[in-house]
Amino acid sequence: MKKIGYKTVYMIGIKGVGMTMLAQFLVSKGIQVSGSDTNETFMTDEVLKKSGIKVKKNFSKNNISAKVDLVVYSTAYNSKTNIEVAQCQKRKLNMLTYASALGQIFNDYQGIAVVGSHGKTTTSAWLGFVLHKAKLSPNVMVGANVSQFKGNILTSKSNILVAEVDEYQNKLKHFNPEIVLLNNIDYDHHDFFKTESSYNQAFADFVKKIPAKGFLVANLDDKNIVRILKEAKLNKVVGYSIDLKVGYYAYDLKLENGQQSFKVKYKNKTLGEFQTKLIGKHNVYNALSVIVTARQMGVSIKDIKKYLFEFKGTQRRLQVLGKFNGAKIIDDYGHHPTEIKTTLQILRQVYKNKKIITVFHPHTFTRTKNLFFDFAKSFSNTDKLIVLDIYGSAREKHGGVSSQQLVAEIKKQQKDIDVSHIATL
Repeated sequence: MKKIGYKTVYMIGIKGVGMTMLAQFLVSKGIQVSGSDTNETFMTDEVLKKSGIKVKKNFSKNNISAKVDLVVYSTAYNSKTNIEVAQCQKRKLNMLTYASALGQIFNDYQGIAVVGSHGKTTTSAWLGFVLHKAKLSPNVMVGANVSQFKGNILTSKSNILVAEVDEYQNKLKHFNPEIVLLNNIDYDHHDFFKTESSYNQAFADFVKKIPAKGFLVANLDDKNIVRILKEAKLNKVVGYSIDLKVGYYAYDLKLENGQQSFKVKYKNKTLGEFQTKLIGKHNVYNALSVIVTARQMGVSIKDIKKYLFEFKGTQRRLQVLGKFNGAKIIDDYGHHPTEIKTTLQILRQVYKNKKIITVFHPHTFTRTKNLFFDFAKSFSNTDKLIVLDIYGSAREKHGGVSSQQLVAEIKKQQKDIDVSHIATL
Protein backbone atom coordinates (compact mmCIF):
# COMPACT_ATOMS: atom_id res chain seq x y z
CA MET A 1 0.00 0.00 0.00
CA LYS A 2 2.75 2.47 0.97
CA LYS A 3 4.71 1.54 -2.13
CA ILE A 4 1.81 1.72 -4.62
CA GLY A 5 0.59 5.07 -3.30
CA TYR A 6 -3.21 5.02 -3.64
CA LYS A 7 -4.83 8.46 -3.25
CA THR A 8 -8.55 7.58 -3.35
CA VAL A 9 -10.12 4.38 -2.02
CA TYR A 10 -13.78 3.36 -2.21
CA MET A 11 -15.01 0.67 0.22
CA ILE A 12 -18.05 -1.58 -0.38
CA GLY A 13 -19.53 -2.77 2.93
CA ILE A 14 -17.63 -0.09 4.86
CA LYS A 15 -19.66 -0.43 8.08
CA GLY A 16 -18.22 -3.85 8.92
CA VAL A 17 -15.90 -3.63 11.94
CA GLY A 18 -12.80 -4.70 10.00
CA MET A 19 -13.62 -2.44 7.06
CA THR A 20 -14.14 0.53 9.40
CA MET A 21 -10.80 -0.20 11.06
CA LEU A 22 -9.08 -0.27 7.65
CA ALA A 23 -10.88 2.91 6.51
CA GLN A 24 -9.68 4.84 9.56
CA PHE A 25 -6.12 3.63 9.03
CA LEU A 26 -6.09 4.69 5.37
CA VAL A 27 -7.47 8.14 6.27
CA SER A 28 -4.76 8.55 8.93
CA LYS A 29 -2.16 7.94 6.21
CA GLY A 30 -3.57 10.76 4.06
CA ILE A 31 -5.71 8.66 1.70
CA GLN A 32 -9.18 9.92 0.69
CA VAL A 33 -11.74 7.24 1.67
CA SER A 34 -15.46 6.93 0.97
CA GLY A 35 -17.79 3.94 0.81
CA SER A 36 -21.25 2.42 0.97
CA ASP A 37 -23.32 0.02 3.00
CA THR A 38 -26.91 -0.87 3.85
CA ASN A 39 -29.15 1.71 5.53
CA GLU A 40 -29.13 -0.40 8.72
CA THR A 41 -27.66 1.29 11.83
CA PHE A 42 -24.27 -0.14 12.80
CA MET A 43 -22.16 0.48 15.91
CA THR A 44 -19.46 1.75 13.50
CA ASP A 45 -21.60 4.62 12.14
CA GLU A 46 -20.36 7.05 14.79
CA VAL A 47 -16.68 6.15 14.24
CA LEU A 48 -16.95 6.65 10.47
CA LYS A 49 -18.69 10.00 10.98
CA LYS A 50 -15.98 11.17 13.42
CA SER A 51 -13.31 10.20 10.88
CA GLY A 52 -15.02 12.36 8.24
CA ILE A 53 -15.63 9.38 5.94
CA LYS A 54 -18.61 9.80 3.62
CA VAL A 55 -20.86 6.73 3.51
CA LYS A 56 -23.54 6.25 0.82
CA LYS A 57 -26.73 4.65 2.12
CA ASN A 58 -27.60 1.48 0.22
CA PHE A 59 -25.76 0.13 -2.81
CA SER A 60 -26.04 1.67 -6.28
CA LYS A 61 -23.93 1.49 -9.43
CA ASN A 62 -24.02 5.31 -9.45
CA ASN A 63 -22.22 5.52 -6.09
CA ILE A 64 -18.71 4.97 -7.46
CA SER A 65 -17.10 8.11 -8.88
CA ALA A 66 -15.00 8.16 -12.05
CA LYS A 67 -11.81 8.83 -10.08
CA VAL A 68 -11.07 5.87 -7.80
CA ASP A 69 -7.58 4.37 -7.47
CA LEU A 70 -8.73 1.30 -5.55
CA VAL A 71 -11.95 -0.46 -4.56
CA VAL A 72 -11.88 -2.56 -1.38
CA TYR A 73 -14.88 -4.83 -0.81
CA SER A 74 -16.09 -7.03 2.01
CA THR A 75 -16.15 -10.75 1.19
CA ALA A 76 -19.73 -10.75 2.46
CA TYR A 77 -20.47 -9.56 -1.10
CA ASN A 78 -19.70 -10.67 -4.65
CA SER A 79 -20.76 -9.69 -8.17
CA LYS A 80 -23.94 -11.83 -7.90
CA THR A 81 -25.10 -10.37 -4.60
CA ASN A 82 -23.93 -6.76 -4.87
CA ILE A 83 -24.57 -4.32 -7.73
CA GLU A 84 -21.51 -2.21 -6.86
CA VAL A 85 -19.08 -5.16 -6.96
CA ALA A 86 -20.56 -6.13 -10.34
CA GLN A 87 -20.23 -2.54 -11.62
CA CYS A 88 -16.60 -2.24 -10.49
CA GLN A 89 -15.72 -5.50 -12.20
CA LYS A 90 -17.48 -4.31 -15.36
CA ARG A 91 -15.47 -1.07 -15.27
CA LYS A 92 -12.30 -3.13 -14.66
CA LEU A 93 -11.37 -1.04 -11.62
CA ASN A 94 -8.47 -2.02 -9.38
CA MET A 95 -10.13 -4.22 -6.72
CA LEU A 96 -8.98 -5.96 -3.54
CA THR A 97 -10.89 -7.93 -0.90
CA TYR A 98 -10.72 -6.52 2.62
CA ALA A 99 -8.29 -9.26 3.74
CA SER A 100 -6.00 -8.79 0.76
CA ALA A 101 -5.87 -5.00 1.28
CA LEU A 102 -5.19 -5.40 4.99
CA GLY A 103 -2.51 -8.00 4.21
CA GLN A 104 -0.78 -5.65 1.78
CA ILE A 105 -0.57 -2.95 4.46
CA PHE A 106 0.49 -5.38 7.19
CA ASN A 107 3.27 -6.86 5.06
CA ASP A 108 4.81 -3.38 4.56
CA TYR A 109 5.54 -3.22 8.31
CA GLN A 110 7.22 -5.20 11.09
CA GLY A 111 3.94 -7.02 11.57
CA ILE A 112 2.74 -8.28 14.94
CA ALA A 113 -0.32 -10.47 14.34
CA VAL A 114 -2.74 -11.28 17.17
CA VAL A 115 -4.61 -14.46 16.22
CA GLY A 116 -6.75 -17.20 17.79
CA SER A 117 -10.42 -18.02 18.23
CA HIS A 118 -11.07 -15.78 21.26
CA GLY A 119 -9.59 -12.61 22.75
CA LYS A 120 -7.98 -11.13 19.61
CA THR A 121 -9.59 -7.71 19.99
CA THR A 122 -8.75 -7.24 23.66
CA THR A 123 -5.20 -8.58 23.27
CA SER A 124 -4.28 -6.50 20.20
CA ALA A 125 -5.66 -3.31 21.82
CA TRP A 126 -3.94 -4.10 25.14
CA LEU A 127 -0.57 -4.81 23.52
CA GLY A 128 -0.88 -1.72 21.32
CA PHE A 129 -1.70 0.42 24.36
CA VAL A 130 1.27 -0.88 26.40
CA LEU A 131 3.74 -0.43 23.51
CA HIS A 132 2.32 3.05 22.82
CA LYS A 133 2.65 4.16 26.45
CA ALA A 134 6.18 2.66 26.56
CA LYS A 135 7.12 5.03 23.67
CA LEU A 136 7.60 2.32 21.01
CA SER A 137 5.14 4.29 18.82
CA PRO A 138 3.33 1.34 17.22
CA ASN A 139 0.68 1.53 14.52
CA VAL A 140 -2.31 -0.46 15.86
CA MET A 141 -5.41 -1.85 14.13
CA VAL A 142 -8.16 -3.33 16.32
CA GLY A 143 -11.57 -4.82 15.47
CA ALA A 144 -13.49 -2.68 17.98
CA ASN A 145 -13.66 0.87 19.24
CA VAL A 146 -11.06 1.52 21.97
CA SER A 147 -11.88 4.57 24.11
CA GLN A 148 -8.20 5.19 24.86
CA PHE A 149 -7.47 5.25 21.09
CA LYS A 150 -10.57 7.37 20.30
CA GLY A 151 -11.36 4.81 17.57
CA ASN A 152 -10.09 1.46 16.27
CA ILE A 153 -6.54 2.55 15.46
CA LEU A 154 -3.32 4.21 16.53
CA THR A 155 -0.92 5.53 13.90
CA SER A 156 2.68 6.67 13.91
CA LYS A 157 5.68 6.89 11.61
CA SER A 158 7.33 3.79 13.15
CA ASN A 159 7.65 0.49 11.28
CA ILE A 160 5.75 -1.50 13.96
CA LEU A 161 2.18 -2.60 13.24
CA VAL A 162 0.06 -4.54 15.76
CA ALA A 163 -3.03 -5.97 14.07
CA GLU A 164 -5.92 -8.23 14.97
CA VAL A 165 -5.94 -10.85 12.21
CA ASP A 166 -9.07 -12.94 11.63
CA GLU A 167 -8.91 -16.59 10.56
CA TYR A 168 -12.35 -16.60 8.89
CA GLN A 169 -12.16 -17.63 5.19
CA ASN A 170 -8.47 -18.29 5.97
CA LYS A 171 -7.62 -14.59 5.74
CA LEU A 172 -4.36 -15.61 7.45
CA LYS A 173 -2.94 -16.59 4.05
CA HIS A 174 -2.64 -12.88 3.12
CA PHE A 175 -0.33 -12.03 6.04
CA ASN A 176 3.43 -12.45 6.55
CA PRO A 177 4.04 -11.80 10.26
CA GLU A 178 7.30 -11.26 12.12
CA ILE A 179 5.71 -11.81 15.54
CA VAL A 180 2.55 -13.83 16.29
CA LEU A 181 0.46 -13.97 19.48
CA LEU A 182 -1.67 -17.15 19.53
CA ASN A 183 -4.03 -17.31 22.51
CA ASN A 184 -6.26 -20.31 21.73
CA ILE A 185 -7.72 -22.51 18.99
CA ASP A 186 -11.38 -23.45 19.38
CA TYR A 187 -13.24 -24.72 16.27
CA ASP A 188 -15.38 -21.99 14.68
CA HIS A 189 -16.57 -20.63 11.28
CA HIS A 190 -18.16 -23.91 10.20
CA ASP A 191 -19.49 -22.40 6.98
CA PHE A 192 -15.90 -22.12 5.71
CA PHE A 193 -13.88 -24.70 7.66
CA LYS A 194 -15.80 -27.94 7.15
CA THR A 195 -13.68 -29.91 9.65
CA GLU A 196 -11.90 -29.11 12.89
CA SER A 197 -8.59 -30.29 11.42
CA SER A 198 -8.86 -27.85 8.48
CA TYR A 199 -9.50 -25.03 10.99
CA ASN A 200 -6.46 -26.01 13.08
CA GLN A 201 -4.34 -26.35 9.93
CA ALA A 202 -4.96 -22.70 9.02
CA PHE A 203 -3.16 -21.67 12.23
CA ALA A 204 -0.40 -24.26 11.73
CA ASP A 205 0.31 -22.92 8.23
CA PHE A 206 0.28 -19.35 9.54
CA VAL A 207 2.84 -19.76 12.32
CA LYS A 208 5.19 -21.57 9.94
CA LYS A 209 5.54 -18.24 8.10
CA ILE A 210 7.31 -16.59 11.07
CA PRO A 211 10.88 -15.75 9.92
CA ALA A 212 14.06 -16.66 11.83
CA LYS A 213 14.28 -13.16 13.35
CA GLY A 214 10.70 -13.36 14.64
CA PHE A 215 8.98 -15.34 17.39
CA LEU A 216 5.67 -16.91 18.46
CA VAL A 217 4.00 -16.11 21.78
CA ALA A 218 1.80 -19.12 22.58
CA ASN A 219 -0.63 -20.34 25.24
CA LEU A 220 0.83 -23.68 26.35
CA ASP A 221 -2.36 -24.63 28.24
CA ASP A 222 -4.18 -24.96 24.90
CA LYS A 223 -3.97 -28.54 23.60
CA ASN A 224 -4.59 -27.56 19.97
CA ILE A 225 -1.75 -25.04 20.09
CA VAL A 226 0.64 -27.57 21.64
CA ARG A 227 -0.30 -30.03 18.89
CA ILE A 228 0.49 -27.61 16.06
CA LEU A 229 3.75 -26.55 17.75
CA LYS A 230 5.02 -30.13 17.47
CA GLU A 231 4.31 -30.04 13.75
CA ALA A 232 5.54 -26.49 13.04
CA LYS A 233 9.10 -26.81 14.48
CA LEU A 234 9.61 -23.07 14.96
CA ASN A 235 12.90 -21.34 15.76
CA LYS A 236 11.59 -19.39 18.73
CA VAL A 237 8.48 -19.97 20.85
CA VAL A 238 7.91 -18.06 24.08
CA GLY A 239 5.15 -19.79 26.02
CA TYR A 240 2.85 -18.83 28.86
CA SER A 241 0.40 -20.74 31.03
CA ILE A 242 -1.68 -20.85 34.17
CA ASP A 243 -2.56 -24.52 34.62
CA LEU A 244 0.69 -26.21 33.50
CA LYS A 245 3.08 -23.75 35.17
CA VAL A 246 5.41 -23.61 32.17
CA GLY A 247 7.06 -20.64 30.42
CA TYR A 248 5.76 -17.38 31.88
CA TYR A 249 3.12 -18.65 34.28
CA ALA A 250 0.52 -16.85 36.36
CA TYR A 251 -0.48 -17.96 39.85
CA ASP A 252 -2.27 -16.64 42.93
CA LEU A 253 -5.15 -15.21 40.83
CA LYS A 254 -7.41 -12.87 42.83
CA LEU A 255 -10.57 -10.96 42.00
CA GLU A 256 -11.40 -8.11 44.38
CA ASN A 257 -13.46 -4.91 44.03
CA GLY A 258 -13.98 -5.45 40.30
CA GLN A 259 -10.23 -5.73 39.61
CA GLN A 260 -7.94 -8.68 39.10
CA SER A 261 -4.42 -9.45 40.30
CA PHE A 262 -1.99 -12.30 39.71
CA LYS A 263 1.70 -13.08 40.14
CA VAL A 264 4.03 -14.24 37.36
CA LYS A 265 7.09 -16.48 37.39
CA TYR A 266 9.56 -17.13 34.58
CA LYS A 267 12.47 -19.59 34.85
CA ASN A 268 11.90 -19.81 38.64
CA LYS A 269 12.26 -16.03 38.94
CA THR A 270 9.30 -14.10 40.37
CA LEU A 271 8.41 -11.08 38.23
CA GLY A 272 6.04 -9.79 40.90
CA GLU A 273 2.32 -8.98 41.04
CA PHE A 274 0.34 -7.61 38.09
CA GLN A 275 -3.04 -5.90 38.33
CA THR A 276 -5.67 -5.36 35.64
CA LYS A 277 -9.03 -3.67 35.32
CA LEU A 278 -10.13 -6.56 33.06
CA ILE A 279 -11.55 -9.53 34.94
CA GLY A 280 -11.74 -13.28 34.34
CA LYS A 281 -9.21 -16.06 33.81
CA HIS A 282 -9.37 -15.52 30.03
CA ASN A 283 -8.08 -11.99 30.59
CA VAL A 284 -5.16 -13.36 32.60
CA TYR A 285 -4.22 -15.35 29.47
CA ASN A 286 -4.65 -12.19 27.36
CA ALA A 287 -2.51 -10.23 29.83
CA LEU A 288 0.21 -12.91 29.85
CA SER A 289 0.54 -12.74 26.06
CA VAL A 290 0.90 -8.93 26.31
CA ILE A 291 3.48 -9.20 29.13
CA VAL A 292 5.56 -11.73 27.19
CA THR A 293 5.49 -9.78 23.90
CA ALA A 294 6.22 -6.40 25.50
CA ARG A 295 9.13 -7.89 27.45
CA GLN A 296 10.52 -9.53 24.29
CA MET A 297 10.36 -6.08 22.66
CA GLY A 298 12.39 -4.47 25.43
CA VAL A 299 9.72 -2.91 27.67
CA SER A 300 10.67 -3.01 31.37
CA ILE A 301 8.62 -5.07 33.84
CA LYS A 302 7.96 -1.87 35.81
CA ASP A 303 6.43 -0.16 32.74
CA ILE A 304 4.48 -3.29 31.72
CA LYS A 305 2.86 -3.45 35.18
CA LYS A 306 1.95 0.25 35.06
CA TYR A 307 0.46 0.29 31.56
CA LEU A 308 -1.19 -3.13 31.84
CA PHE A 309 -3.25 -1.75 34.73
CA GLU A 310 -4.03 1.57 32.97
CA PHE A 311 -5.75 -0.20 30.03
CA LYS A 312 -9.56 0.10 30.27
CA GLY A 313 -10.62 -2.48 27.66
CA THR A 314 -12.51 -2.28 24.38
CA GLN A 315 -16.08 -1.67 23.31
CA ARG A 316 -18.52 -4.59 23.74
CA ARG A 317 -16.18 -6.77 25.81
CA LEU A 318 -17.90 -6.94 29.23
CA GLN A 319 -18.54 -3.22 28.75
CA VAL A 320 -20.62 -1.58 31.48
CA LEU A 321 -23.01 0.79 29.69
CA GLY A 322 -24.69 2.19 32.80
CA LYS A 323 -27.84 1.50 34.83
CA PHE A 324 -31.53 1.22 33.99
CA ASN A 325 -34.09 1.15 36.82
CA GLY A 326 -31.25 0.21 39.18
CA ALA A 327 -30.02 -2.72 37.06
CA LYS A 328 -26.50 -2.66 35.67
CA ILE A 329 -26.44 -3.05 31.84
CA ILE A 330 -23.43 -4.89 30.38
CA ASP A 331 -22.72 -5.33 26.67
CA ASP A 332 -20.63 -8.26 25.47
CA TYR A 333 -19.85 -9.50 21.96
CA GLY A 334 -19.48 -13.20 22.92
CA HIS A 335 -21.03 -15.28 20.13
CA HIS A 336 -19.37 -18.70 20.63
CA PRO A 337 -20.40 -21.14 23.41
CA THR A 338 -16.94 -20.90 25.04
CA GLU A 339 -17.18 -17.09 25.16
CA ILE A 340 -20.74 -17.10 26.54
CA LYS A 341 -19.87 -19.64 29.25
CA THR A 342 -16.77 -17.65 30.25
CA THR A 343 -18.60 -14.31 30.36
CA LEU A 344 -21.53 -15.58 32.44
CA GLN A 345 -19.18 -17.44 34.80
CA ILE A 346 -17.29 -14.20 35.53
CA LEU A 347 -20.53 -12.21 36.01
CA ARG A 348 -21.84 -14.82 38.44
CA GLN A 349 -18.54 -14.66 40.34
CA VAL A 350 -18.69 -10.86 40.57
CA TYR A 351 -22.43 -10.38 41.12
CA LYS A 352 -22.97 -13.56 43.19
CA ASN A 353 -26.60 -13.29 44.42
CA LYS A 354 -27.88 -10.77 41.88
CA LYS A 355 -30.47 -11.82 39.31
CA ILE A 356 -28.76 -12.08 35.92
CA ILE A 357 -30.90 -11.56 32.80
CA THR A 358 -29.21 -12.45 29.50
CA VAL A 359 -30.36 -11.37 26.04
CA PHE A 360 -28.62 -13.53 23.44
CA HIS A 361 -28.47 -12.69 19.73
CA PRO A 362 -27.21 -15.83 17.89
CA HIS A 363 -24.76 -14.91 15.11
CA THR A 364 -24.94 -16.90 11.84
CA PHE A 365 -27.03 -19.97 11.07
CA THR A 366 -24.05 -22.26 10.46
CA ARG A 367 -22.46 -21.52 13.84
CA THR A 368 -25.82 -21.94 15.63
CA LYS A 369 -26.49 -25.23 13.83
CA ASN A 370 -23.01 -26.74 14.24
CA LEU A 371 -22.62 -25.74 17.91
CA PHE A 372 -26.32 -26.16 18.73
CA PHE A 373 -25.92 -28.46 21.75
CA ASP A 374 -22.92 -26.52 23.06
CA PHE A 375 -24.99 -23.31 22.96
CA ALA A 376 -27.80 -25.09 24.82
CA LYS A 377 -25.41 -25.83 27.72
CA SER A 378 -23.81 -22.37 27.84
CA PHE A 379 -26.28 -20.41 29.97
CA SER A 380 -26.13 -22.15 33.37
CA ASN A 381 -25.03 -18.95 35.15
CA THR A 382 -28.02 -16.84 34.13
CA ASP A 383 -31.43 -16.71 35.83
CA LYS A 384 -33.45 -15.54 32.85
CA LEU A 385 -32.62 -15.87 29.16
CA ILE A 386 -34.16 -14.17 26.12
CA VAL A 387 -33.08 -15.50 22.71
CA LEU A 388 -33.52 -13.26 19.66
CA ASP A 389 -33.86 -14.42 16.05
CA ILE A 390 -30.58 -15.51 14.47
CA TYR A 391 -28.56 -12.73 12.85
CA GLY A 392 -27.43 -14.23 9.55
CA SER A 393 -25.35 -11.22 8.42
CA ALA A 394 -24.93 -10.41 4.73
CA ARG A 395 -23.63 -13.94 4.06
CA GLU A 396 -26.64 -15.94 5.27
CA LYS A 397 -30.36 -15.27 5.11
CA HIS A 398 -31.56 -18.60 6.49
CA GLY A 399 -30.28 -22.09 7.16
CA GLY A 400 -31.56 -25.21 8.87
CA VAL A 401 -32.02 -23.96 12.43
CA SER A 402 -34.10 -21.42 14.35
CA SER A 403 -33.98 -19.61 17.68
CA GLN A 404 -37.24 -21.33 18.68
CA GLN A 405 -35.48 -24.71 18.31
CA LEU A 406 -32.57 -23.46 20.41
CA VAL A 407 -34.97 -22.25 23.13
CA ALA A 408 -36.64 -25.68 23.20
CA GLU A 409 -33.26 -27.41 23.59
CA ILE A 410 -32.11 -25.01 26.35
CA LYS A 411 -35.34 -25.77 28.24
CA LYS A 412 -34.51 -29.46 27.98
CA GLN A 413 -30.88 -29.06 29.05
CA GLN A 414 -31.29 -26.40 31.75
CA LYS A 415 -34.68 -26.70 33.44
CA ASP A 416 -34.01 -24.10 36.16
CA ILE A 417 -33.59 -21.18 33.69
CA ASP A 418 -36.54 -19.03 32.61
CA VAL A 419 -36.10 -19.06 28.78
CA SER A 420 -38.14 -17.24 26.16
CA HIS A 421 -37.93 -16.17 22.51
CA ILE A 422 -38.40 -12.60 21.27
CA ALA A 423 -38.03 -12.03 17.53
CA THR A 424 -36.16 -8.69 17.46
CA LEU A 425 -34.44 -6.13 19.65
